[in-house]
Amino acid sequence: MRITKDNALRVIIILEKTYPDAKPSLHFKNAFELLIATILSAQCTDKRVNMVTERLFKKYNSPYDLENIVPSEFEKEIKDCGLYRNKSKNIIKTCKILCEKYDGNVPDELEKLMELPGVGRKTANVVISNAFKKDAIAIDTHVFRVSNRIGLADSKDVLKTEEQLMEIIPKNLWSKSHHLLIYHGRNICIARKPKCDICPVNHLCLFNKKLMKNL
Repeated sequence: MRITKDNALRVIIILEKTYPDAKPSLHFKNAFELLIATILSAQCTDKRVNMVTERLFKKYNSPYDLENIVPSEFEKEIKDCGLYRNKSKNIIKTCKILCEKYDGNVPDELEKLMELPGVGRKTANVVISNAFKKDAIAIDTHVFRVSNRIGLADSKDVLKTEEQLMEIIPKNLWSKSHHLLIYHGRNICIARKPKCDICPVNHLCLFNKKLMKNL
């Protein structure tokens, strides 16, 4: 079950007023930095990634700096992010491809980004949305949870959730909505014991309506 398109727009408008400063949490200056930071963010907090990339990008700020680095050497640089062995291998392979196939540039197309090692659909959407300013919705754990609770989506599948959000939210609000749903998931619609009593969209939320019925 899902809410109507009109109510979906109301949800986004309310969240926009609630989180006027919603923006990417990862620090980056260009598409390459965002790509690397997003790969590093897998199963790691953005705060931790920002601490690592602050020093990392002073040493390595282009794929040419990393394409021939020894994996074990790079592992030491990113160890604090967790899963560092796999991330190191993927990042180095990705940098080789960027140098050989794209003249050191990050491609701005979803399909091409997803061909890079360590880059899934979520990472690709984050990059095209935030680095290239294209309309996209990246589905992370917060977006998935919040959108399905409220009723913007109704699916246990990540890709289906993305498709449903793209259908119910106006295209020009896709990227903004991604950040708003993340902020809401971190602050109010948390994984355990969501703060429904203080939620600004509780009157529109299907999860909250179900709770009220069961009281």
